Amino acid sequence: MKNLILLFLLTSMFFNTQAQSVLGTWKTISDTDNLEKSHIEIYEENGKVYGKVVKLLEGATITHCDNCVGDQKGGPITGMVILYDMEDQGEYYENGEIFDPSKGKAYSCSMKLESPDKLYVRGYLGFSFLGRTQYWYRVQ
Repeated sequence: MKNLILLFLLTSMFFNTQAQSVLGTWKTISDTDNLEKSHIEIYEENGKVYGKVVKLLEGATITHCDNCVGDQKGGPITGMVILYDMEDQGEYYENGEIFDPSKGKAYSCSMKLESPDKLYVRGYLGFSFLGRTQYWYRVQ
């Protein structure tokens, strides 16, 4: 009986974790200075996942995209879409890009829920091992 209860609890936890979604608002923390930088709203559009900056926090060192090119040059970071075309692969998302407004550059991106409230986000050039990792935390 104890084994049956344990199996039920483990199965429930597994399916609950799998049912969680990356959609929602996430707090970013810089991997370089550990400061809280922004809130990103992750949303789905046409079967792909996107993320836009909805709020800058105290740790944000820039408010406008001076390193951007084209129409975004000098534009506000709040409202800017920085996560593009992410595809759900089941346990993780990939094949999209993440934009770094401080550098004005886009990078390949992958992300995965580590828990319902912790998101692993990896931006990289070409190969996943040539990049940076951040952990984002769900805003309640």
